[in-house]
Amino acid sequence: MKKIYPSADAALDGVLFDGMLIASGGFGLCGIPELLIAAIRKAGTKSLTVASNNAGVDGFGLGVLLESRQVKKMISSYVGENAEFMRQYLSGELELEFNPQGTLAERMRAGGAGIGGFYTRTGVGTVIAEGKDVKQFNGQDYILETGIVADLSIVKAWKADPSGNLVFRKTARNFNPPAATCGKICVVEVEEIVPLGSLDPDSIHLPGIYVHRIVQGQHEKRIEQRTVRKKESV
Repeated sequence: MKKIYPSADAALDGVLFDGMLIASGGFGLCGIPELLIAAIRKAGTKSLTVASNNAGVDGFGLGVLLESRQVKKMISSYVGENAEFMRQYLSGELELEFNPQGTLAERMRAGGAGIGGFYTRTGVGTVIAEGKDVKQFNGQDYILETGIVADLSIVKAWKADPSGNLVFRKTARNFNPPAATCGKICVVEVEEIVPLGSLDPDSIHLPGIYVHRIVQGQHEKRIEQRTVRKKESV
């Protein structure tokens, strides 16, 4: 089956629909599937629920979908750095389901592994636990968290071969692998597509069985928080 598509628009053709749940990789501004996000904005798909560690920033990443009012709910861990997100949430325009980072990653991993739910101590005794089943193990309370199964996964990798085997570069590995596994359809954008057989099997971070479509493109590599030191006088 051919997995390589000529553009992000083509890779998402026939996949998008209003009201869908999307799992998006990335952490801060690292490893964000920016080309696919731009294509979703262009398609105008609306009433989206997006599971992602964070919500991008104003004008970049998932922030562009917030600006166009295409997202109705975020399932996230960190939502700072985005003034439009804050405005929509505080005004009641945007739903938000907070998840601790480890819990969100495990919910994605569980969904991809066919695990319906799991118990964790994280969030016990906080608003995170409200309305959730509580059980005791070894005298400790644990809350039930459900696995996430998304209609679509959008992720970014460094390299791919035509079969969809992926290699992530450094911290871009973050949420991308678990996000990729939990989608019914997984679409990946990469910096480079290499010949089949050229990737060392021990270096593959995600096997191609999880990947349905691939698009190659140029990416903007932003620095979220730049800290510099004043030049010392001679």
